[in-house]
Amino acid sequence: MRISKEEALKVIEILKKIYPNAKSGLKFNNPFELLIATILSAQCTDKRVNIITERLFKKYKTPEDFLKLTPEELQEEIRECGLYRNKSKSILETCRILKEKHNGKVPDTLEELMALPGVGRKTANVVLSNAFSKDAIAVDTHVFRVSNRIGLADGKDVLTTEKQLMEIIPKNLWSISHHLLIYHGRNLCTARKPKCDKCPVKEFCLYFKGRKI
Repeated sequence: MRISKEEALKVIEILKKIYPNAKSGLKFNNPFELLIATILSAQCTDKRVNIITERLFKKYKTPEDFLKLTPEELQEEIRECGLYRNKSKSILETCRILKEKHNGKVPDTLEELMALPGVGRKTANVVLSNAFSKDAIAVDTHVFRVSNRIGLADGKDVLTTEKQLMEIIPKNLWSISHHLLIYHGRNLCTARKPKCDKCPVKEFCLYFKGRKI
């Protein structure tokens, strides 16, 4: 069961007023930095990733810079981040592909991004949206939980949820909706104890209506 497109638009407009500064939590200066930061962010907080990348990007600014490192050397640079061994391998292989196939530049299509090691659909959409200002919705755990609770989607998996969100939300609002749903998931629609009484969109929320029943 899902809410209507009209209700979905009202939900997004309300969240825009509640979270006027909603944006990516990762700090970056260009598409390459965002790509590396997003790979590092898997099972790691944005705050910790930003600490790591602040140090990392001062020393390594391009794919060529990273390729001077051995996997073990890069592991030491990102050790505070979870899954650092796999991430080190993925980052170096991604840098190698960027150098050999894309002249050291980050591609700006979903298919090319997803062909890079360590880059799934969510990461690709994050890069497209935030680095290239393309309309995209990246479905992470917050977006998945919040959108399905409210009734923007009723997907059993992230891909279905992404497609349903793209269908119910106007295209020009896809990117900001991603950030708004993340902010809402962190602040009010939390995983274990959602603060429904304080929620500004509860009148539209199917989860809240179900709780009332």
